Amino acid sequence: MLERLRGSDTGRAAGLAGAMIANNVLALISSVVFARMLTDYGGLAALISYLIILTVAGQAIQVATAREGVLGHLGTGEELLATLERWARALAAFTVVATIASIVLRQPIADAVGVPRQGWAAAAGIPAGCVYLGLCTLRGALQGIGDYATVGYSLIGEQAARLVSGAILVAAGLGIGGAYLASLISYVAMSLYCTVIVYKRLAGPAYPRWRTRNAASGLLSLGRHVWSAAVPIAALAVIQLLQNLDLIIAKHRFSDRVASSYAVAAVAGKVLIWVAMGASFYLVPETSRLWSERGETRSVLLKSLGIVAVCAIPCMLIFAFGAEPLLSAVFGKSKAVASSALLPLGAAFTVLAATYLAVQYMLALKRVWFLPTLGLVAAIEPILLLQAPRHPASFAAVVLFVQLIAAVLAYLVALARRPVLSPVAAADSK
Repeated sequence: MLERLRGSDTGRAAGLAGAMIANNVLALISSVVFARMLTDYGGLAALISYLIILTVAGQAIQVATAREGVLGHLGTGEELLATLERWARALAAFTVVATIASIVLRQPIADAVGVPRQGWAAAAGIPAGCVYLGLCTLRGALQGIGDYATVGYSLIGEQAARLVSGAILVAAGLGIGGAYLASLISYVAMSLYCTVIVYKRLAGPAYPRWRTRNAASGLLSLGRHVWSAAVPIAALAVIQLLQNLDLIIAKHRFSDRVASSYAVAAVAGKVLIWVAMGASFYLVPETSRLWSERGETRSVLLKSLGIVAVCAIPCMLIFAFGAEPLLSAVFGKSKAVASSALLPLGAAFTVLAATYLAVQYMLALKRVWFLPTLGLVAAIEPILLLQAPRHPASFAAVVLFVQLIAAVLAYLVALARRPVLSPVAAADSK
């Protein structure tokens, strides 16, 4: 029975979910290690927040590529490989141009992120985002052909490579720049790994490897593919802005010592977002199924929200009564000076977890009219935070206020009794 489960779609999906959990655990370990190795961990946190925002397109494209790959819209076998090669050539050209622009603008970028002495590190952000986009196209293609194992290994390998290479570079004296460069190193390493597996799975013995010509091959251009995923890219961008902008603004408002402590509090406070991501694995397909059957979908959202609420109770109790011991034990006593911010931050990111579920729910229902409203909230957040008090707890309270506004607006749209025709209903009405 166990062997049948391993070979089934359910077993492969469960394996991929397990790999994502391992990826998150390794990411947390990396945060702990770098927080203890670096005196200005807040600078690294701000740079990583900038990078996470840049990787939004890749996250959405991976899902879109997997979906289109399963449907055969990208081709099969060598035809799919030709499509991927076409994308790689286009992305390589774009990466060169984007990298040059990033180098030229490195100091303004560093100033905006709040790390004025890390210009060259900041310059690595845009090329890293481009490489990550390429990695996600490969992962999506592998998901499309059912190779969940390789995708899972690459998720674990990404964080392991980041942890090991970052620790080595920091120990060698490269500081924040070394820890940040480790992300680019891990993306390149996993891109090479996935590329080898893609060729092994799709290319026949006579297939010409590493072609630099025939750019017209493949069924779909990268530009059209990215454009087709514009809505989920925009939705994820709003979520990531709401999740990460406070770390960037904190570098402008606090000293290095306080900003570093605030950053580790933010890391601890985001645990409920991981829970929401797990709940979305149930929320999205179940909502889509019920929508196609013209069933009641809001109950699925409320059940998913209940999962987050149940997990939030013990977390909030720990944040309320054990913030300072928790941060001191995990990240070191010097990183606990902003422990008073942990409870409002935990509450803020719990609210954001609820907003994330509402956004995923609306995307499953093909609703897009929530985006301008949430986008406006994300645009207002840095303005409010730049005027916020310089005390960590008061600053975090402003973050909570912004997240509450976003959540209220999201749920007003998500729970609205607006009739939405399912594909079946739409066909019947014609």
